[in-house]
Amino acid sequence: MKTESPITPGLAARRRLPGSAVAALVVVGLLWAVAAASPLFFERAAKIRLEERLRPPAANHPFGTDDLGRDLFARVIVATPISLTIGLTAAAVSLCVGFAVGGIAGYFGGAIDLALSRLIEVFLCFPVLFLLMALAAFLPPTPVAVVLAIGLTTWPGDARYARAEVLKVKDLDSTRAARAAGASTPRILVRHLLPSVLPPLLVSAAFGVAWAILAEAALSFLGIGIPPEIPSWGNIMAEGRTLFRVFPHNIFYPGIFLAFTVLAINIMGDGLRDTLDPKMSKKV
Repeated sequence: MKTESPITPGLAARRRLPGSAVAALVVVGLLWAVAAASPLFFERAAKIRLEERLRPPAANHPFGTDDLGRDLFARVIVATPISLTIGLTAAAVSLCVGFAVGGIAGYFGGAIDLALSRLIEVFLCFPVLFLLMALAAFLPPTPVAVVLAIGLTTWPGDARYARAEVLKVKDLDSTRAARAAGASTPRILVRHLLPSVLPPLLVSAAFGVAWAILAEAALSFLGIGIPPEIPSWGNIMAEGRTLFRVFPHNIFYPGIFLAFTVLAINIMGDGLRDTLDPKMSKKV
């Protein structure tokens, strides 16, 4: 009989994040501050001035202008909440579906575990990007559709991770006591298993947010993600790709925002992993 949880949330909370993770957390916080201020730039981002098209970066246009004379700085700022929100919500969808499938498989075991595990493996056989593109092509080009497309194609990884964590903690004394007291299965999953498996799942979710932001940018760049009338880092870069050799600023600045965001979230995820699971950091 197991008497200890593999991860003690209270102890993990008292551990300090590495300095690099703290710096990454500050960067992510600044990005959300930029996202909160984005409504101030809506009008400037949508204003078309053909006489100022394809201007290089200058004092009045820090990032230059696009082929319609729109201020690129304002468009990148307005695109920030779109990319961040899609990344966060798509990762949340993936985490919820993954925990539901993986948690049920790990908790019940037997034939249910066998069937759900095979289902997870079938989804993992398909390249995620190709599956994502195929699903996105059949859905309407809206932010909600992009969130669902990303979330519903990336959940198998979270499900496999959740199953492994549930298998570790389902035989703890607290879980056995809840079953003996007659607690329902949903209550045991939510009140007893979820708190124990949540820390490692949050680490997985942090990396999931970074992947979702990249996936949205890739879909929008290919023209099957966010529609052009809604600025996102991906479709801003798509609009400037034909002019890249002559006017690289159309791709450079949204690309820098995208790269630094994904890098900061990945570093933050590494810090969370090292904080919540010190044994993992020693293996790396």
